Amino acid sequence: MPSEVLQERPVQILMTGDIVGKPGREAVKQLLPDLRAKYELDLVIANGENIAGGVGLTLATAQELFSSGVDVLTTGNHVWAHKEIIPYLEGKLPILRPLNFSPRAPGRGYLVKNQVLVVNLIGRTFMGNADCPFRAVDFLLAELEDKPSVIIVDFHAEATSEKVAMGRYLDGRVSAVLGTHTHIGTIDSCLLPRDTAYVTDVGMVGAKDSVIGEDVESIIHSFLSNMPHRISVAKGQAIFNAMLVRVDEISGKALNIDRIQREVD
Repeated sequence: MPSEVLQERPVQILMTGDIVGKPGREAVKQLLPDLRAKYELDLVIANGENIAGGVGLTLATAQELFSSGVDVLTTGNHVWAHKEIIPYLEGKLPILRPLNFSPRAPGRGYLVKNQVLVVNLIGRTFMGNADCPFRAVDFLLAELEDKPSVIIVDFHAEATSEKVAMGRYLDGRVSAVLGTHTHIGTIDSCLLPRDTAYVTDVGMVGAKDSVIGEDVESIIHSFLSNMPHRISVAKGQAIFNAMLVRVDEISGKALNIDRIQREVD
């Protein structure tokens, strides 16, 4: 009888949306262990730039997420909010800052974890000064030696057009382009023509009754008064937005992308 051909299991990767404050961290703590077991996850990526009081990250809040089962933390425009984290960006902790920040900025914009290359980019439209994310990722993909076949890009950007453009630009060259920053999950998750998984925004892990994770009354007051006002993280029931991407380990092509949405008290 002919020998059986064993099918290799796809690489299973989960990426959460921006985690906002304590409600977001608690939601990860409660849900992630079961999700890791259910989907036999090989890698969990989380955007952690809002985990400490809604803005930035600290060593303690980062360690809390690692203890909950997160493998890699990506960030964005709020990465410098708490200066205490800066020395750890140069160390062994799997925390990224955007690749297209100045090369003189501390930290790194990519790493390899569990045979997956994770890249953190930031957009330029409505986001302040940064180098071109398109050229930055071009250079990385061209110059990085012995890179894995599976490549996941967190594109932290405001403009939907810039995110869609990046997805199309990298289609066929990376396994997934997953948008973060707006905290509002989008319905356009898909496989692009050359088998790159794409979504404009993963969404948020944070308080459900909120304005993108922040206290409703504080945000409304800010809009009505147009005055500087302290914003506080909302409380109560949390939502958990994430994307599950399955990737062929050999080719690096995405096989499918699915939205995961949960609620937790």
